[in-house]
Amino acid sequence: MPIIFTLKNLLEHHFIPEAKLMLITLLICLLLEGFYIMTKRTSRSRGVYLLDFACYKPPDAQKATNQLWVKKVEHMGIYSEDTMTFIRKGFRKSGLGDSTYFAEVYLKQDFDPCLKEATREIEMTVFGSIDMLLAKTGVQCEDIGILVVNCSIYNTIPSLSTMIVNKYKLKENIISYNLVGMGCTSGLIAIGLAQNLLQVHHDSYALVMSTEGITENGYIGDNRSMMITNGLFRVGGAAILLSNRPSDHHNCKYELLHTVHTNRSSSNPSYNCIFQEEDEAGIRGVAITKDLFKVASTVIRSNVTTLGKLILPLSEKLRYLTNSIARKLRPTANIQPYIPNYSKSVKHFLPHVGGKPMLDELQKNLGFDETAMEPSRMTLYRFGNTGSSSIWYELAYAEAKGRVKKGNRVWQIAFGSGFKCTSVVWRAMRTVDYDEMNPWANEIDGFPVNVDCDDGPLAIFFEPSQ
Repeated sequence: MPIIFTLKNLLEHHFIPEAKLMLITLLICLLLEGFYIMTKRTSRSRGVYLLDFACYKPPDAQKATNQLWVKKVEHMGIYSEDTMTFIRKGFRKSGLGDSTYFAEVYLKQDFDPCLKEATREIEMTVFGSIDMLLAKTGVQCEDIGILVVNCSIYNTIPSLSTMIVNKYKLKENIISYNLVGMGCTSGLIAIGLAQNLLQVHHDSYALVMSTEGITENGYIGDNRSMMITNGLFRVGGAAILLSNRPSDHHNCKYELLHTVHTNRSSSNPSYNCIFQEEDEAGIRGVAITKDLFKVASTVIRSNVTTLGKLILPLSEKLRYLTNSIARKLRPTANIQPYIPNYSKSVKHFLPHVGGKPMLDELQKNLGFDETAMEPSRMTLYRFGNTGSSSIWYELAYAEAKGRVKKGNRVWQIAFGSGFKCTSVVWRAMRTVDYDEMNPWANEIDGFPVNVDCDDGPLAIFFEPSQ
């Protein structure tokens, strides 16, 4: 009571309005921070650790330059000259280099994206990733109690999770989930699901497999809003092993700190901005509308704001809150929004490589420098958009560069159809050493490279068909 009385007197007699606002904001922040700490202490969850992960690197036979791919498309003879001009422009804006990996079916003389070809791609990617992960960790298949698989396009009977159980003879009582149709954010959604399962199933290992099927993803029609998948998506996948065993606290790579999920599917523009459908000729593809950037900006901002409350230092929270209150109290003063300095909270920022325009927007809106954006831009250049697994190629890049030190916090953020956005924050439990199974091994010294691409208007990706 004396503290409140003294504060009231100070506000009434000794401070200018701006100082009053700052002091009130500080008091609110301190109260909220204290409440959060007390709540966290009373409801502490079981620790979840990332033992290791493995990213699939296809054979060199599946590499193709952008020029070779354009010539291959020209040889197919399925597009008009206007559409081919559009495709060439799209490649110049993509940010992809000349060493990305295509599905085998696209490089064959006869193009036939049948189920057999799609299954072959998935088996190579998934089994290749899991084989590497098991070799790296030494964990036995019979010790894995939870399996979460995500792949948006490839959806068969039996399911992909069932294929994995059969291949590795996982135990009969394994808890398994198969996530489909959830877009590029599904990999981090899978991490969140595995985290929740590990809270109730003690002393368990959880295997998370994130990939995307490219064979069935190709679009051969003339609707330009459906062609972005052809220009950006490439073969890739990642297997991740999580644990809640106390003994793994000392030999894991990372500890899971936060997961934040935002879903705006209830909004029609959000729901429709990325949509799989048939075009006017009955050809199936994934349409991306001009609403994408507006919707993505809104959803990502909401997700980042929620995460900021968890990870930003008190000084940044205070500046942000003071700025927000001042803008509301003085709407005519033209006060610019304050962008918190997230680099004070995280050492490594790893956004999903949705494409160069999306990375540019994220960098501008969150204020990260080029060094912070390097893993995402180099991943896009070297491997392309591998869907939900792209964030793991980025983390592998940071590790291969020797940049992940003990105590560093890593922020992965992914977004996709729905529209949805998920953030996951890890803390490095040790300094990560060189790993010969890293997909960047033997070539990391050649990066970063200068990504020289056309920076014309973004609308080239989203123009309607003529």
